[in-house]
Amino acid sequence: MNVLSCSINTLKELYDISGVEVGQHFYWQIGGFQVHGQVLITSWVVIAILLGSVTIAVRNPQTIPTGGQNFFEYVLEFIRDVSKTQIGEEYGPWVPFIGTMFLFIFVSNWSGALLPWKIIELPRGELAAPTNDINTTVALALLTSVAYFYAGLTKKGLSYFGKYIQPTPILLPINILEDFTKPLSLSFRLFGNILADELVVVVLVSLVPSVVPIPVMFLGLFTSGIQALIFATLAAAYIGESMEGHH
Repeated sequence: MNVLSCSINTLKELYDISGVEVGQHFYWQIGGFQVHGQVLITSWVVIAILLGSVTIAVRNPQTIPTGGQNFFEYVLEFIRDVSKTQIGEEYGPWVPFIGTMFLFIFVSNWSGALLPWKIIELPRGELAAPTNDINTTVALALLTSVAYFYAGLTKKGLSYFGKYIQPTPILLPINILEDFTKPLSLSFRLFGNILADELVVVVLVSLVPSVVPIPVMFLGLFTSGIQALIFATLAAAYIGESMEGHH
């Protein structure tokens, strides 16, 4: 009962995470809802960058790819390899989902270091990478949870829920708790790393504005790419796990 109560509390905490604030925020009132305007602005910029880059790169596809087309085909092949490794032979339908997750997080993370968000003034708060906001990372984590539940139910039907009493019914509360901790760990890992990286760069720039922050910024670009890969790989692994029924 204690474990079950803990899982319920964990679910409540996940629901309340959207109320967490780090710094000031610029809000929009849409109907009866209050949304983070700065997150939507930066997310739209990231989406525009992705769509614009792909459109320009593949507007005249060639049989023998060159330039931008060659780059995006390499990225697609990389995402397919990650998906196949984690999901298995039925990876095909999940490549768009895993690829979207990877590219959005990758470009979002890099935008925090490469785009001059700070020069755009808002009535309140300031612009930053979309993944620098806990609401974005929780949304991505919850999408991943919906995806692996959908994958398991689509393949196995209601027998999918039999995994919760494997290898013994005694582990039922722990197996339920595991499904709540997955989105928590995904969201806080991504949010914490991106927030910490941007804070370190800001502090160093304010203290030693000339040379020292540069290697830290390059290190931040590297870790930002790794975080995108980790998120996409774990998302694919959770989907593969739900379809195969192993832990």
